[in-house]
Amino acid sequence: MKTVAVLYGGISAEREVSLASGQQVIAALTEFGFNVRPVLVGPDLGAVIAALTPAPDAVFNALHGRFGEDGAIQGVLDWLGIPYTHSGLRASALAMDKQAAKAVFIAAGLPVPAGRMVDIADLAEADPMPLPYVVKPVNEGSSVGVEILRRGGNRRAEIAAGWRFGTEALVEEYIPGRELTVGVMGDRALAVTDITSSHGFYDYEAKYAEGGSRHVIPAVVHEATYVRAMDIALRAHQALGCRGASRADLRYDDTAGEPGRLVLLEVNTQPGLTPTSLLPEQAAHLGLSFPALCAWMVEHAACRV
Repeated sequence: MKTVAVLYGGISAEREVSLASGQQVIAALTEFGFNVRPVLVGPDLGAVIAALTPAPDAVFNALHGRFGEDGAIQGVLDWLGIPYTHSGLRASALAMDKQAAKAVFIAAGLPVPAGRMVDIADLAEADPMPLPYVVKPVNEGSSVGVEILRRGGNRRAEIAAGWRFGTEALVEEYIPGRELTVGVMGDRALAVTDITSSHGFYDYEAKYAEGGSRHVIPAVVHEATYVRAMDIALRAHQALGCRGASRADLRYDDTAGEPGRLVLLEVNTQPGLTPTSLLPEQAAHLGLSFPALCAWMVEHAACRV
């Protein structure tokens, strides 16, 4: 029987999400027949390494956010020589750094929103681009810290004063329309989901609160748009060098009619695995149960790549 250590919790702003993902994964892998070793991750790295001794056959990385999907824990596991799920160090670090990922996407010919890095002090002084625009941390996930500034608003100085994500922020044009997401497993894009938030913006609460969003799968969009969204997600996965499963988030501006404009926002190398998460929904739509999805991830675990 294969022993799988499940890393969950962590020390990022997404700890609660990781706790939920980890609990789901532990139950699923146990149901599938693995010998599961839960490892609740905190600030003591030595304790994590001790919990991985003796080494399991594989690690299921259910961590989210910084130190969980930015290459940090991946480097530790590479050093220890333990195969782990999801992307390796380089792809994880690239995807987590939104500005670096955008450079990769642009080089691959993928559509991205116009934008640039700005100093928070400059944001406090003036609008860095025409309204409306989006302000986001460069290395957080789950929409943590994301703000939309619209015409007629006066929140810019307030946002700058309360910024806790370093001295810079990524500012991008606001793309009206719809929120689409596409899961990828290996060399295959799964499906396109249309996400509608219960309160307008698909933020942290909408993503994880019960009833916070409505997921339509398959998305009801123009056929050419559906095919292109799948292609963009797979190409983004490949451009970053991802492995295992990932999920691409896109905006679809259909305000002038269909087919509209598709824009790639980011790739998540550690998609959520909670009851409201999108990747498990897409896998289930294609007939793959949650335990089977988790087992697939374990079977594709690797290290040092």
